[in-house]
Amino acid sequence: MDKSIVYTRTGDKGTTSLVGGKRVRKNDIRIEAYGTIDELNSHIGIVDAHSTHLPDIHEMLLFVQHRLFNIGGYLASDPESYEMPCGVSDDDITRMEHMIDIVDSRLPDINKFVLPGGTMAAAQCHVARTVCRRAERRIIDLGDTTDVDSHVTTFVNRLSDFLFVLARFFNVESNKDEIFWNKDC
Repeated sequence: MDKSIVYTRTGDKGTTSLVGGKRVRKNDIRIEAYGTIDELNSHIGIVDAHSTHLPDIHEMLLFVQHRLFNIGGYLASDPESYEMPCGVSDDDITRMEHMIDIVDSRLPDINKFVLPGGTMAAAQCHVARTVCRRAERRIIDLGDTTDVDSHVTTFVNRLSDFLFVLARFFNVESNKDEIFWNKDC
């Protein structure tokens, strides 16, 4: 078997191919959307690297990464030449909500805004959460120009909530005080 070529030179002039073959500019909103999902997936990998001692959290994050890869493939597809399912189902959204409920049940109630920080895992969750929110905005921008399956936006929206409770969980689990916003600072 021949080794694949990593560089093709086809993108040297600022274009790339969508699934289906259509070439678009690398700053096309579709590329921005799935590129941000790819960036988010990388941040989730870092979160997972910081949580290897928690097998249930690892399984949750692995589920998220697989679904994000599905979403990325869906967003990278040109619907005019290649229709790809979004790769996220009602059951996946229900599972995400269940994951939020499980992690949140382990946390004390709060009625204040939490500042990003604490442990490395918590801080990285907050970075992933903000990238997730940006991905959501890029997907909504794409939805202004073409149809986007509502499962995608719903899943990404729930994921930012999951990352928020997971950040809190990492701090609580490590006996690290959460940092609450003090508007009078």
